[in-house]
Amino acid sequence: MIVLRSLLFNLVYYTNIILWMICALPSLLLPRIVLLRIVRTWARVNFFLMRTLAGITCEIRGRENVPPGGVLVASKHQSVWDTFAMFLVFDDPSYVLKRELMWLPLFGWLASKAEMIAVDRGARSKAMKQMHADGAAQLARGRQIIIFPEGTRRAPGAEPAYKYGVVYLYNEFGVPCVPIALNSGYFWPRRQFIRRPGKLVMEILPAIPPGGDKTAFFEQLQAGIETASDRLLAEAQGHAMQEQTGIA
Repeated sequence: MIVLRSLLFNLVYYTNIILWMICALPSLLLPRIVLLRIVRTWARVNFFLMRTLAGITCEIRGRENVPPGGVLVASKHQSVWDTFAMFLVFDDPSYVLKRELMWLPLFGWLASKAEMIAVDRGARSKAMKQMHADGAAQLARGRQIIIFPEGTRRAPGAEPAYKYGVVYLYNEFGVPCVPIALNSGYFWPRRQFIRRPGKLVMEILPAIPPGGDKTAFFEQLQAGIETASDRLLAEAQGHAMQEQTGIA
């Protein structure tokens, strides 16, 4: 049953994303807010498809921990889900993403219109300066800068691999940093076909105030996200075990 549900969900999801990108093309000629509304509606449709086709419900905890205005958001990254869920959490998110994604037809055009922050990972110091300049400009407009500190998706429970870039941005931006933990990779694993039913949880942790020591910030960020993500993974696994054994 789970194989058939996964097959149906994947077929519908990937067909749906192409159709939405095509339908969103006229927004390239309109104010950016139009594209934001389209993307937010698309994200809601994805939540609906997950629930009805794959049996995955989504819970977002800790919304009260999001400060108003421009903030830096540092999130665990385990799944494709993480990339669109933020649009239903934050008012106007701008993602830090690798420059190569901007070269993709349809997606790249829309990402450019959405004013995402493209980074040339091979440029290093130059990339950091450009990321700071672009991010500061978006923060000044009250936007939320979304960064995945590990740079790529990591399997649930995998050894953390946080990069220094998040520390650099925290130090340079001078705004609160909002850590995010999640267990999305258990239900929607990277590079896997299966979609496991259950309750996917994103947990927004208390914001870290600006101006702190860089080393202390890095340690607090990583420890907070990893501890909470491990707890959410255990929660998901526990619920799955209860379902398998028939324990209410």
